[in-house]
Amino acid sequence: QVQLVESGGGLVQPGGSLRLSCAAPGSIFSVNAMGWYRQAPGKQRELVAIIPIDGSTNYVNSVKGRFTISRDNAENMVYLQMDSLKPEDTAVYYCNTYPSSLIWGQGTQVTVSS
Repeated sequence: QVQLVESGGGLVQPGGSLRLSCAAPGSIFSVNAMGWYRQAPGKQRELVAIIPIDGSTNYVNSVKGRFTISRDNAENMVYLQMDSLKPEDTAVYYCNTYPSSLIWGQGTQVTVSS
């Protein structure tokens, strides 16, 4: 069974940083672009950043210049470095392929609050 496991979330003050990690099965990681998504309370899940196999990156406008997505193709890991965090970044963060598959992990909660 395909499993995506996110970790690294937590409570951080505005302006702080967090690094999220995602472990993905090699069967899907090696052939797919990967993405980080987030879902804030009462809102739909949104795409935050994507990284194809070639390592190029793309971001939603609201996180450009603050977030950095990366992938380790040897370890089947994808990361999201989040700097200059804002309260509006509060959400459950998920990783998945891009475009997303139907199988989601449990996500990791990020709360930005003073």
